[in-house]
Amino acid sequence: MGQQVKRKNGVYVEDILIAHQTLKDVVHHTPLQKNELLSERYGCRVYLKREDLQVVRSFKIRGAYNRMKSLSEEERQKGIVCASAGNHAQGVAYSCRALGVHGKIYMPSTTPRQKVSQVQFFGRDMVEIILVGDTFDDSYEEAMKCCEREQRTFIHPFDDEYVIAGQGTVGVEILNDCEEMIDYVFVSIGGGGLISGLGTYMKSISPTTKIIGVEPEGAPSMREAIQVGSVVTLNEIDPFVDGAAVKRVGEKTFALAKEILDDIVLVPEGKACTTILQLYNENAIVVEPAGALPIAALDLYKDHIRGKTVVCVISGGNNDIGRMQEIKERSMIYEGLQHYFIVNFPQRAGALREFLDEVLGPTDDITRFEYTKKNNKESGPALVGIELKRREDYEPLIERMKKKGFPFMEVNKDSNLFHLLI
Repeated sequence: MGQQVKRKNGVYVEDILIAHQTLKDVVHHTPLQKNELLSERYGCRVYLKREDLQVVRSFKIRGAYNRMKSLSEEERQKGIVCASAGNHAQGVAYSCRALGVHGKIYMPSTTPRQKVSQVQFFGRDMVEIILVGDTFDDSYEEAMKCCEREQRTFIHPFDDEYVIAGQGTVGVEILNDCEEMIDYVFVSIGGGGLISGLGTYMKSISPTTKIIGVEPEGAPSMREAIQVGSVVTLNEIDPFVDGAAVKRVGEKTFALAKEILDDIVLVPEGKACTTILQLYNENAIVVEPAGALPIAALDLYKDHIRGKTVVCVISGGNNDIGRMQEIKERSMIYEGLQHYFIVNFPQRAGALREFLDEVLGPTDDITRFEYTKKNNKESGPALVGIELKRREDYEPLIERMKKKGFPFMEVNKDSNLFHLLI
């Protein structure tokens, strides 16, 4: 059987090498950079594969272009459809313009504005953007209806052999560029295209390298699938890590991933936010939440990687500056430095002054205060946000509130109340 024949039972090294040839004049061969700061922090050799420096600031162009390059002339004439939370859409938009194919691109209405603008920039008049639903899965459903109506070809963001092979070219570059034997590769998982393609190539060429998948704690669709033994649909997900927040991984990506994955690590969304801020402050690297997951996972794997050679794939750098306040807030809450309380203040003169002087610690700071005085009540509730300098300052603050007789409720510990108020 010739190499060009599309196999129905998976993706092979030859497919990835063919994709590598197809893409060599289209995508950037992104750098594999040793990061001295992370290497010192974890006592190992940490290399960052900088897909945030890719043509569309993410690896997604690899799979999108490789798939669209395979279209027949008839398929090109009818046009294509895709569904994406952002990065795949940019890769498809770029490919539409480069190959002269019209595309309809369905994106969740929650997609950061920066990503929507970039899709329009890369596709120009060759794409039409439709914002619909709250998650990728909502957009996917609408895109499939469009395919049936207009007989367009659907360019899947992950569950397609050509897409998987295209993403696998990241692995080709890593092995070509790293002179050391690689012990661990950490890769974020959304639908599974990158991990299944990269992992297939890495395990074939360097079978001792351990492939560690990293998912957001609020959307562990691959871990659930592997535990159950088949693809499952999660009832609810946290959409914050938009590049990896997928309710259901692909059937094809799952079939490959379950064979090549050595472990899956779940990273809390707040920890991903801390990592985003650290990468920016310490390395001047701008990453999106999904791109931060592999580096955030190093903390959870620090005992295993000491003395080893580790590669973290920074999958994308499409971060909206408008989200930075939310990212900082989530980080502070995760680190135990930002707390919200509903405090019942006695309605008497001096109660607030007493709270400021005798309850707040010397380095505690009020970041939010909302209070409405009710004349017919003895006490009135206020929403109070307090920022601490150190995590250890939390228990003394709680003790002082109890000692001084200020009844309170911790909003952080009630998820429904927290999402309602904060």
